[in-house]
Amino acid sequence: MNFDYSDDQKALKAEARRFLAARCPISTVRGVLDDTEASFDRTLWRAVVDMGWTGAAIPERWGGTGLGYVELCGLAEELGRVLAPLPFASTVYAFTEAILRFGSDAQRDSLLPGVAAGAVIGCLATGEGKGPTAQAVPAARVSGGRLSGVKVPVADGDVATHALVSAQDARGGGLFVVDLSDDGVERRALRSLDPTRSVASLHFDAIPCERLEFGAQGGTALSDLLDRVAVLLAFEQLGGADRCLEAAQAYALTRYAFGRPIGAHQAVKHKLADIYVKNELARSHAYHGAWALSADNAVLPRAAAAARVSGSLAFDFAAKESLHIHGGVGFTWEADCHLYLRRARHLGLVLGGLPVWRERLVLALERDAA
Repeated sequence: MNFDYSDDQKALKAEARRFLAARCPISTVRGVLDDTEASFDRTLWRAVVDMGWTGAAIPERWGGTGLGYVELCGLAEELGRVLAPLPFASTVYAFTEAILRFGSDAQRDSLLPGVAAGAVIGCLATGEGKGPTAQAVPAARVSGGRLSGVKVPVADGDVATHALVSAQDARGGGLFVVDLSDDGVERRALRSLDPTRSVASLHFDAIPCERLEFGAQGGTALSDLLDRVAVLLAFEQLGGADRCLEAAQAYALTRYAFGRPIGAHQAVKHKLADIYVKNELARSHAYHGAWALSADNAVLPRAAAAARVSGSLAFDFAAKESLHIHGGVGFTWEADCHLYLRRARHLGLVLGGLPVWRERLVLALERDAA
């Protein structure tokens, strides 16, 4: 049995890599990092939209390309390699998936064509300060079809046009779609470790909202959404981890010390081997997650949690070890190592940290065993 990408999917990944190599060099990432006014690269965003990537999982009836989830995983991996400074994850992984799965026909007709065309940028607002990323009973409230409350931190909340907000109404907890251009919304950009993936606080003062109907899934719908987003983020982490290994290997072969490449020293070889092993473990879990996502299989909660844990560990480890292998130069601003370490730490927290996903993995294993 072949668990790898198909030939067509490999061709898509190869084309995406060529495109991003030309349109998203590391100077593009640094440009956003150095510009205090920019939260993402709008020129690159327009190019990605024109390539049809924002509509990869959206059926053609709503303006998408309908490629499928495995293809979207491949694109996520390539975007992760180049640290693309885009609100792609918030919009395509989270917002689009929620509207596709839980939105009404009217909501899909209204929002999905805008996502595919790049006019709608979405975000997922579930956190309410210190503590869990998604509270079981959120403090935000909906009364008479109007939402009030505070969400912080919200990834890409400062640039999004629409948000999915977890809140309570008379029926209990749910997800509500809001238009962030409403006068009752106040945004505050927050400082973060990785400014190329911005975060913000969102303050809502009785703004109009629409509830997503979870149907039979009820209270498990948000958890299901987080599982699906986790698989796609795991591919971004895998792409970043692979690039860290490539950079470390290339430096180890060209940096000479005591008359020979530092890669000839056993200690450096061991570091490279350790990165490779963790990356391959993350790849196996990510591929399993991609299969479960595309097949909508019942093992998705377990596969997603495993992919999330393994991807977070691999990217963080690869970024740190790549920096160490680069030696003294690796700690400088001019080296690119810190850019990957920043992104690794950001992606490791954006859906909840390792303790959250380790617990979800244990609970999923216990449910499967029962």
